[in-house]
Amino acid sequence: MTRRYALRDDQWERIEPVLPGREGHVGVTARDNRLFVDAVLYRYRAGIAWRDLPERFGDFRVVHLRPLALEHNRRVAALVCRAGTGPRQRVRLNRQHDCACPPAQRGGKKRGPGQNNQAIGRSRGGLSTKIHATVDALGNPTGFHLTPGQAHDLEGADVLLKDSEAEAVIADKAYDAQARVIEPLLKAGKQVVIPPRSTRKQQRDYDRHLYKARHLIENFFARLKQYRAIATRYDKTARNFLGAIHLAAAVVWLN
Repeated sequence: MTRRYALRDDQWERIEPVLPGREGHVGVTARDNRLFVDAVLYRYRAGIAWRDLPERFGDFRVVHLRPLALEHNRRVAALVCRAGTGPRQRVRLNRQHDCACPPAQRGGKKRGPGQNNQAIGRSRGGLSTKIHATVDALGNPTGFHLTPGQAHDLEGADVLLKDSEAEAVIADKAYDAQARVIEPLLKAGKQVVIPPRSTRKQQRDYDRHLYKARHLIENFFARLKQYRAIATRYDKTARNFLGAIHLAAAVVWLN
């Protein structure tokens, strides 16, 4: 029987040893780790409420409350990435807007500043979140950062490029900031492949041939948008939303 949105056997063999809840791991041993992961993937790919999960996944409240998909996905994704085929020499930086679906937009009691910082902001499309991401030379994701939708793209660059080990950085014109991006990268000895803005008084030269590889970050976002609950942000908290992104990223690495 075909299990829609489920992991293949070879994918499960690679991810099973790094999952919490496995036999011999600290804490409670899960009854069926694979069924749980398949349930989470099904929910985010199909874009449904937790209570609408098919009965074969068991009680939806157990799946929803279990902390694996919410808190441990960053560690799982990091371990999967570490198990890849070695370091890539180029990194691409980009961002994507995610508009919250109606359940995440429902108003509640208003809170003061700093009490409801869930990376949800207001832009022309309404409530939205911006996903900042980097990928390596093969298009596999290497880092994420969330900001409110109205935040500038450079906020993601400040976080993701600070400790980057890549030898070259490819990004679009939005990241053409001399003091904030270009100069720090050049001082670190990295090749900067960012086209200059047309309003620059002194135009910079860049590798136009290498810049064509920027499509890899767009390809990754296209794969990420296959997860409907991520593309329209079904999660209220930034922690849960980022956990879902890391889980989807781990699946991309496993393909």
